[in-house]
Formats: sequence, structure tokens, C-alpha cells
Amino acid sequence: MKTLWSREDPPDPWLEKFLAGDDPRLDQQLVEHDCRASLAHARMLQDIGILTVDEFTELEDAITEIRELAEKGEFSITASDEDCHTAIENHLTAKCGEAGRKIHTGRSRNDQVLTALRLWEKQQLLALEECLQSHIAALKAVCKRDGNIALPGYTHMQAAMPTTVNNWLGSFVASTEDDRLVLTAVEKIVDQCPLGTAAGFGVPVLKLDREQTAEELGFSRVQENPVYAQLSRGKFEGLFLGACSQIMLGLNRLASDLILYSTREFGYVHLPRRLSTGSSVMPQKRNPDILELVRAQVHVVLAEEQKVKAMTASLMSGYNRDVQLTKAPLMNGVQTTLDCLEAMRRVLTGIEIDKERCAAGLTDDVYSTERVLELVATGVPFRDAYRKVAAVESKRR
Repeated sequence: MKTLWSREDPPDPWLEKFLAGDDPRLDQQLVEHDCRASLAHARMLQDIGILTVDEFTELEDAITEIRELAEKGEFSITASDEDCHTAIENHLTAKCGEAGRKIHTGRSRNDQVLTALRLWEKQQLLALEECLQSHIAALKAVCKRDGNIALPGYTHMQAAMPTTVNNWLGSFVASTEDDRLVLTAVEKIVDQCPLGTAAGFGVPVLKLDREQTAEELGFSRVQENPVYAQLSRGKFEGLFLGACSQIMLGLNRLASDLILYSTREFGYVHLPRRLSTGSSVMPQKRNPDILELVRAQVHVVLAEEQKVKAMTASLMSGYNRDVQLTKAPLMNGVQTTLDCLEAMRRVLTGIEIDKERCAAGLTDDVYSTERVLELVATGVPFRDAYRKVAAVESKRR
């Protein structure tokens, strides 16, 4: 099957495969979104007189068929198609003839790809928001149950002052609430419909109703500047992955705490047995592999973010094929974040705080600062009180 961009000479099969890259696999995630966008675009073309009612009905039926095939995993995207967008148009042309050849009127593959990606991003942002809410709920549940339990707080990895489970895990609640603010900002930026900007220079002659398609697709507004529509590819993905990186940084720090606090030497936390793994040679071992992987995955997401930003840096404005390579890191970074949020939710749902071990960690020296402040409350200057308590602690050692 000929690619959309091919002319008289048949394309080199090696070139087809090279250009397609991993898109035939990745684009299975975009089929439904491209179908939605194609249907909205076809409806608008009917309304402005490009398609007849019968042609639109033909296209609607064929798009429904593609959706059904995709749901069953039977919609094929080949290297000669390059991506789902061409595969869908080829299918529509084969099924609907002239109507299928008309559907690309008023759009380019550039804004077609952008629109499907933008719809996918909006869907994933909602999924991330739900996962963040579940993560916060899991943290709050532990705080509600065990929040008043006191344990040592640490600076420089040394016991410093008393704190509570409420303060410890509550800090991650506060952190995640800020992550939600970052995600909300990304949602607002992504919520722009690029359909109708074509190759980045708009569509002359035809009076497209871009507001109609934007509304049907659930966007809050159209992306007005057509050059910016192309310039935003990579920028929006970088912002999205930046939000994922912020989420992952919080999960990384929490995983590190839980790994340390669940060791035999600390014992403040007991991890769920069903989420622990064993050793092939040491029968006593219960390993926190799930937390170690969450801890490590922050580096994966940070790397995916940097890939996208590096790939799109120094490109001139307008479309450049380089941006095709931002799709894989975007999809991998988002899925990794979703998976790690689910992993942490499962861990938090099953952890137990060991009150006795926490109390044992509150050795007398952890209360040194309180003794300083007790002297201050009687009128002793802070530095004098500090030196007095420090001298006592020095003798104990």
C-alpha cells in the first residue's frame, strides 16, 4: 500500500521501515483518538458543504468499524502505513471510495497527529489525577490510623528530633497536593485543539469551523496560532513529563524512607508480606524489590523528559520530523509514573507502623533540642542553653 506522501516512484521498503520506527506499535494507543478526531472533522466538513450527508454516513460507519477492530486488537498498522493516521485513512478510502479520499480536506497529517496525541494526553492526565487522589487517600489512611505515633526525625541520616507519623507521611501528602497543581497547569496548557492548523500555516480558501471540532472533541479552546501548533509539539510533551518527574521525585523519596525504616535495624515499618520477595539462597530474606524499582524509576522518567527536550532543542520553527521520536519517551514516561503510583498505593495500603520500635528509636539524646528550649523558656539565652545541653550530651558519649 502506498504511503500518503509517496508520488510516482515506489518508496524504498527499507526507508518505509526506518521512517515508521516504533510507530506501528505505539500508535495502537492513538487509534481511538484519531477516530474521534476524524469523525469530528468529517462532521464539520459536512456542515460546510465539503461532504454530503451520505458521504458522512459512510465515513461514520467505517470509523465505527475501525474502532470495533481496534478494541479487539485486530486493526493492523504496517510499516508501509507508517502510523495509525495513514492506516485509518487508507481503510476509509478502501471502504468509502471518494468520501475516504475527501476526509483529509482541510487538515494535514501534522495537525492530525497533534490532535490525536493531544486527546491521548488529556486522557492520561485524567488517569494521573485519579492515581494521585488514590495515593493521597492511601497516605491519609495511614495517618488517620497511626498518625499520633511518635518516631525520630532525621537530618544528615542522624536521629535529630522527635516527629510523628502524621508529620512524616503528611509531608508526602502536601508534596503530592503540589504535584496536582503542576498537573492542573499542564492540563490547562494541553487543552487546546490544533485541528485545522494543517501543516502549521492554517487552511486558506476553506472556511473551516475550528470551534465546532474543538467543542465536539472536548477542548476548552482552539490553538489559534498555526505555527505555534507545530512549535508546541515537544514543548507540551516536555511539560507533561516534567509533571511526571515531580510526581516521581516524591515517590522516590518515600520509597527510600520505607526501605530504610523497614530494615531490621530500624523496624519502624513492616511492609506487606504479599508485596515482598525472597532470596534464592537466603530463606530468611524478605526484600522490598517493589520499592527499589519505584525508587529507580524516577531516573527513567527524568531521562525520558530530557530526551524530549533534547530532541526538540535547536529545531527551527515549523514541523520537523525529529518530533516523531518524542512519542516513545512520552508514552513510556507517563505509563511508568502511573505504574509507580499504583505500586506505592498497594504498599501503603498494606504497611504497618511498629509503635514499640518507633518508641525505642526515641533515645534520650533526640530530646536535646527540647531541653535547650526549656532552658530558654526560663530566660536563659539560646546560645548559653545550647552550650549547656551540648556539654551534658558530650559527657554521655
